[in-house]
Amino acid sequence: MFTRTYGKLYMQNAEVFQDLFTELKRYYTGGNVNLEEMLNDFWSRLLERMFQLLNSQYHFTDDYLECVSKYTDQLKPFGDVPRKLKAQVTRAFIAARTFVQGLMVGREVANRVAKVNVIPACVRALTKMLYCPYCRSMPGLKPCHNYCHNVMRGCLANQADLDAEWNLFIDAMLLVAERLEGPFNIEAVVEPVDIKISEAITTMKDNSMQVSAKVFQGCGQPKASGIGRSARGISDVFSARFRPYTPEERPTTAAGTSLDRLRVVWRTMQHSLIDIKEKLKESKRFWSNLPDDICAKGKFTESDEDQCWNSHTKGRYFPEVVKEGLTNQVNNPEVEVDITRPDTLIRQQIMALRVMTNKLKNAYNGNDIYFQDSSDEGSTSGSGSGCSSGCTTEYVFVGTEASVIGADRSDERAAAAAGKSCSVGPSLLLLMATLTLSLRAMQTQWR
Repeated sequence: MFTRTYGKLYMQNAEVFQDLFTELKRYYTGGNVNLEEMLNDFWSRLLERMFQLLNSQYHFTDDYLECVSKYTDQLKPFGDVPRKLKAQVTRAFIAARTFVQGLMVGREVANRVAKVNVIPACVRALTKMLYCPYCRSMPGLKPCHNYCHNVMRGCLANQADLDAEWNLFIDAMLLVAERLEGPFNIEAVVEPVDIKISEAITTMKDNSMQVSAKVFQGCGQPKASGIGRSARGISDVFSARFRPYTPEERPTTAAGTSLDRLRVVWRTMQHSLIDIKEKLKESKRFWSNLPDDICAKGKFTESDEDQCWNSHTKGRYFPEVVKEGLTNQVNNPEVEVDITRPDTLIRQQIMALRVMTNKLKNAYNGNDIYFQDSSDEGSTSGSGSGCSSGCTTEYVFVGTEASVIGADRSDERAAAAAGKSCSVGPSLLLLMATLTLSLRAMQTQWR
């Protein structure tokens, strides 16, 4: 546990504490760990070790120690520390891991949506908007603002349908971020965990006589080991080492232990949390605002409504601008969209966001949620979810990249032009990359 405070006693039982912090790390980084069971197992193992140290004059078999561990809840040898620590650790780690998982899902959704096929009608409309002025000897003429809106809302009709679920996802992420800054602050939980465990050990030592008597009554009288208690020196060690201490005498861990690394990793994320929250807020309504960002006046489109390309010549664009979303494209005058055939990949991403939002809401309330161990065999490649075949029904990412073999060269030019125009507005991929910088930093800290 803490080399300076407990000396050889720690060194002889270090694996109990190292396993605790290793499992906390594994849970935080996406492992399939049941926090409650893991913490219960830690206190049971600690009770077994402590019981042997306090009763060193006896010999205990594995069966006897298993009987001892069954009395953990009944005897409460460590006082109220296990209950309080469990409540603090579970809700803080659940919120932290789910928040990081949310960043990964948001990034993956953006990456998948960026690969959605461009429909032929969109390619034709973009070609007409971007290249037809050249055919009329007006190469410097920019598209009319409303004309560009109709083209982009037709081209991005399916993407706009992501907006509602995306906004709910962002709201849930922001709520969990607030928890991480307040009552679920993982640094506030991790920082004093060694002191809390020390308090539990001291409580066990103070109540050792009563605990031992009740265990002997329930499990039977153990056999003498033939080595006297005083000869082992355990009592003297406990008197010298297991003592009350002031905050200035903070127990220290051995260099490079998992607890120290856990603190470093969380501080990295905690310092990035404010910036992450701002980026999340900026990404609200991103999908429905894409046409507005792309068709910004003065950048990609002409600010003078009478001196712009209106799809036929220089002049004002009269058709009404349609609303965003697939169903509203039925009367789009520029892009012919089949509103009866929504894009399959987009619908899958909507479902992925819905599942993640539900997990975030659970985490906000301190409830655990199931994640398949990302190291398990057969995990879904590229999903970032850590899900294997056991959970693909609720969390699936499937790519539908378009084949460019045999594609018409005009389609390629139009698609390239569309990509160029999109770069005028904010890049979602850049945004999500920024959001996950802290995630990458945290992952490297473990290595």
